[in-house]
Amino acid sequence: MTKLKPAQARAITADWAGLFPQFTVWQPLRLLRRIGPVLQGITLERTTSSEEYRPTAHVHALTQDFPVITLSLAHHLHPVSAARDTIEVDRHAEEFRAAAARLEERSTLPLHRWPTLAEVVQAYRDYAVAQQRGRLPAGIREFEDSVLIPAAAGDGRLAEESLHLVEEAAGRWSSYEAPIGWSDTNEWLNRLRSGLRDPAGLAATVEQQIDKHNLTKVRTE
Repeated sequence: MTKLKPAQARAITADWAGLFPQFTVWQPLRLLRRIGPVLQGITLERTTSSEEYRPTAHVHALTQDFPVITLSLAHHLHPVSAARDTIEVDRHAEEFRAAAARLEERSTLPLHRWPTLAEVVQAYRDYAVAQQRGRLPAGIREFEDSVLIPAAAGDGRLAEESLHLVEEAAGRWSSYEAPIGWSDTNEWLNRLRSGLRDPAGLAATVEQQIDKHNLTKVRTE
């Protein structure tokens, strides 16, 4: 099978960009668009062999400093347990259109229309809630983003709703366990409350992340 080379990567990216014109080609194999303080992306992940690629729909919040654009809330062509969620480089031309349609079906968020901020936040909430098992803290980053994204966008009501959901979940966690990196769950909750009250500070972080990751030309609704 053919290994994915730079020229082919650019051509494959262009084909996908043609199917999703509301997204910007940010890098080879990576399409992005921005909904306020959050990115929505389609990443065509190389496999280890570079003979296949894996289409992935995802998001990334810009409300916290992070060194890379993450594949949060990732959706592939099939569930993780499925045997095949990749496209062979040699079969790209025959398969990418059908794969794009399947990716749209799998994605929680729409790809051919712009998702609303409320839809994005709900996707984060749903994912975080689904991670809850027993009394151990879980879904931490997603819970954080569900609060900080609407706060940064100036939607205090939506942010407060998310915070209430986070507080309910945290109330079921063990008093002997805290989110990773925090000594106490209340300390973590207070950090979220502070962020909610500082939309200007969050907006400044978003702008810093836009500059840091060279996102100024990414399409924004």
